[in-house]
Amino acid sequence: MSEQPTGTVPSDTPAIEIERDVMEYDVVTVGAGPAGLTFAIRLKQLNPELSVCVIEKSSTIGAHILSGAVIEPGPLDALLPGWRDNPPPICVPAKDDEFWLMTKTGGYKSPIVPPDMNNHGNFIVSLGAMCAWMAPQAEALGVEIYAGFAAAETLHDDDGRVAGVRIGDMGIAKDGTHKPGFTAGIDIRAKITVFAEGARGHLTKRLIKRFKLDADSDPQGYSIGIKELWQVPEERTSPGKIVHSVGWPADSHTYGGSFLYHLDKGRIALGYVSGLDYRDPDYKPWEAFQQWKNHPMIKPLLEGGSIVSSGARAIVTGGWQSLPKLEMPGALLIGDTAGLLNVPKIKGTHQAIRSGMLAAEHLAASLDSAGFDAKLRASEAMAELKKVRNIKPGFKKGFWFGMLNAAWETLVGGGSPWTLKNKADWSSLDKLGQAEQPKRDYVDRSLAPRDRLAGVYFAATEHDEDQPVHLKVADTNVCVTQCATEYGNPCTRFCPAGVYEIVEEEGAKRLQINAANCVHCKTCDIKDPYEIITWVTPEGGSGPNYQNM
Repeated sequence: MSEQPTGTVPSDTPAIEIERDVMEYDVVTVGAGPAGLTFAIRLKQLNPELSVCVIEKSSTIGAHILSGAVIEPGPLDALLPGWRDNPPPICVPAKDDEFWLMTKTGGYKSPIVPPDMNNHGNFIVSLGAMCAWMAPQAEALGVEIYAGFAAAETLHDDDGRVAGVRIGDMGIAKDGTHKPGFTAGIDIRAKITVFAEGARGHLTKRLIKRFKLDADSDPQGYSIGIKELWQVPEERTSPGKIVHSVGWPADSHTYGGSFLYHLDKGRIALGYVSGLDYRDPDYKPWEAFQQWKNHPMIKPLLEGGSIVSSGARAIVTGGWQSLPKLEMPGALLIGDTAGLLNVPKIKGTHQAIRSGMLAAEHLAASLDSAGFDAKLRASEAMAELKKVRNIKPGFKKGFWFGMLNAAWETLVGGGSPWTLKNKADWSSLDKLGQAEQPKRDYVDRSLAPRDRLAGVYFAATEHDEDQPVHLKVADTNVCVTQCATEYGNPCTRFCPAGVYEIVEEEGAKRLQINAANCVHCKTCDIKDPYEIITWVTPEGGSGPNYQNM
C-alpha cells in the first residue's frame, strides 16, 4: 500500500486503481545529493552484489542542488581516495578568510576570524557540479541512477514497514484528468529505503509524523539561503578568498549573514542566509539579499558583471537538539533531510558524506535499519553538532547576546551544562502591531535582478503549467481573512520566487498561486504561520535547472 496520495485526483472523483510497473532492488535511495550518492558509492564498495538504485526529482543530476559551498575534504578523501587527481569541475583551494561586520554605509574587517570559519585546507566547490561529478563514479560501481524520477509517495507493507516509493504520475492535467501522454508512476520496491531528500524533504516530513520520529527532539529549525553566481572581470577576483559578514541589512533580532566566495575564471558565488525564525511579518529575505549586494563594500565587485544563475533553498539549522530519530522499520534518514548541517561552520556536505558512509557501513552486512540511529549518535558527526548546539539558538535573544554566547560556547567547546531549546519557525512570527517593527532603512538598488521574477529567470525553473498545483493550501479562505488581518499575508514576502499573490477580482480578494515560478526552496512549507501550506513534488524533471550552483 502507499501513503497519502498527493492530490493528483480531485477529491470528488472516485479513486481508480491504476496498474503500475514495479521495479525491485535491495536498496533505493531518494535523492542524488552528496548524502545519497555517497551512500550508494560506499554501499557498492562494501558489497558489490547488492542492487542499488538512486532516484532524483530534478531533470539532471545537480540541477536542484544549491549550496555555498565550502567543503571539508576529509570525508571525501575517505570515500574516494585520489579524488584530488581528478577533482570536480569547480574546485578552488581555500586561501584567505575574512569576517566583516557591516553597517548601512560601511563596515570593517574583523581582526579575528571565528574558529569555525577558518577554512585552511578546505575547497570552494559548486555542489551541483560536484554531485554531477559523483554520479558517474557511482554508476561505474553498478549503481542505477534515474534523474527526473520524483518520489511522490512512500510504499508500506501491511505491518507499516517502509517498502519503497512510488514515482509520481506524469501527464495529469490541472483539473486532475489524464492527458493524452499520461504515464502511471512506477513502484520501486526495496528491502531498505534511504531518504536523502535534503532540507525539509516532503516524504521525510510525512515519515517523521507517521513514525513519531521527533517525539524526543525539539522542532527542527531552518534558514533560507539565496544565492547567485556572477561572472565579473577576472582581475577583480582573488581565487580562494572567502568572506563572511554579519550586521546590515539584518536587524538585531533577525538571524542573518552573507557569504562571498571567489572562484576561478572570474566567477563569484555569493549569497545571503536569513533565519526563518525571524519575527517581523514584513521581512523579505530576497530583498535583504539584494540590499546586501548593493552595499558599498560589495557593489563595486559586481558592477559591470552578469548573473549566471540564481536560486534559493531552505537550510536545516536546528542542530543537535532537533535531530529526529534516524531509523524506522525499512528506512533511514541521512544528510540534510536528517538535519546534520553545522550552522556556525555554514557547512553540511562533510556531514552528509559522513552520514552516507555510516549508513552504508551499517547496511552492508545485513539490510536492517535497526541500530543506525544509535550508531550515528555515537559518531563524529553527532559529536560535532553537540559542540555547537547552543550557538544558533543564542541569537534568538538578539545579535550581541548571540555573538557573546557564540564566543563563550566556542571557548568551552560546547561544554555548557545546558542546552538551549528550539521552537518551530512558523510560531516565531509576530502579528501585525504586536511589536515595534525594525526600521529597515534600505537603499536604492541598481544591480540586477530588478525583482523576484527576474531572479526566477536566472534559476531557469520550468514546470508544465497544466499539472496539479504542487503547493497545497488547506484553506485559502484563511489567507484573505485571518492571515490578511493578523500577519498581512507574509507568504507574499517570504517566498523568493513570487509564487504567492493576493489578487482582487470583482471586489473580492483571493490567493493566486504561481506554481510555475517555484524554485523548490520549501520556505512556504516551513514559515506559514498557520501550517496550512504543504509542498509536494510536481512532475519529475520540473523545477529549477541550476548551473554550477
